[in-house]
Amino acid sequence: MPVLGVTGGIATGKSSFTNFLRRELPGEFFDADACAHELLANDAGVQQAILATFGPEACDPTGKPDRPKLRALVFSDERKRHQLEGILHPAIRERWTERATPFSREGGWFVADIPLLFETRAEASFDHLVVVACSPATQRRRLAEKRGLSADLAEKILASQLDLPTKINQAHHVIWNDSTLTCLERQSRLLAGWLRARAG
Repeated sequence: MPVLGVTGGIATGKSSFTNFLRRELPGEFFDADACAHELLANDAGVQQAILATFGPEACDPTGKPDRPKLRALVFSDERKRHQLEGILHPAIRERWTERATPFSREGGWFVADIPLLFETRAEASFDHLVVVACSPATQRRRLAEKRGLSADLAEKILASQLDLPTKINQAHHVIWNDSTLTCLERQSRLLAGWLRARAG
């Protein structure tokens, strides 16, 4: 059965869309953000690499990576952001590729929510690419209201990602999420129905 990649920009609604899709497609779902959080919290190798690369200013008093401190650090310095990506992205990719392989051979759906799918050049691994998008104004509003990010940090994060029009141009399917959750859920049902029909 197909391997489906879901991506988009920060605060476009990828996770909400993927959660709706879970109700429609039986199979395995992978969340790259959750995987990154788990690696930072529990993987000793990743924790040691963070400490060695960024020093104690990126860690909490116990020596574990402090996500808010780390985020502020890497989005103020592009070199440091690339260093963090070099630590996390290979480990995340290893996990989702291991889980996707059996589904591509044996049946069932595998859906991976990967915010930096295009940035990490992972698109060739997927049968269908879904981009969840919204207007830049909606992104900025959500980052401020729902995540409490400063305008400066929000702009730095947005600038670090591939722009949405470029992602849309490379997608097989585009989900536009400038409206309500009800509208987003309807789009998930429509896409799931289309995918099921073509998968037989």
